[in-house]
Amino acid sequence: MEETGRSTCPINLTLEILGDRWSLIVLRDMMFGNRRHFRELLTKSDEGIASNILADRLKRLVGHGLISRRDDASHKQKGIYSLTEMGVSLVPVFAAMGDWGRRFLPVSEDMSIRAELLADGGPALWERFMEELRFLHLGAPRPRDSVLARLTEAYRCAVERKRAAGAEPAAA
Repeated sequence: MEETGRSTCPINLTLEILGDRWSLIVLRDMMFGNRRHFRELLTKSDEGIASNILADRLKRLVGHGLISRRDDASHKQKGIYSLTEMGVSLVPVFAAMGDWGRRFLPVSEDMSIRAELLADGGPALWERFMEELRFLHLGAPRPRDSVLARLTEAYRCAVERKRAAGAEPAAA
């Protein structure tokens, strides 16, 4: 892990690693969108990250130990990114951020439904989601049920309700 910080304050050190918008967006997309390749992370996010910034953030997140990169057997120049245990353990942080955002900011139903489900499910659901992420990213045993599928289905239903109401939804 790369050395950080001017201070050993845990909030400062955390912010030095996670305190920029793009690092959080990359981690969010890996967690909730199961995006594992550079191209997916680049093109399937509403926020429109530039390729040079994405490359930099991926390198930094690997350097800090939040994600890992391995070569993709299907193409020698491609890599597959995975959350590490350190990255998976951020689920409660993302759940808290999502809940705060949906309570205090002008979010849409489709983009906040996953945050609502995570808030309603609390720590027990977060732990089940982390177990699933460990399966998807770290090769742990497959969990009994898929929290990611439940979150994704809730999002898709919210998108359909939005479409039926005549509004254009954001991309997943």
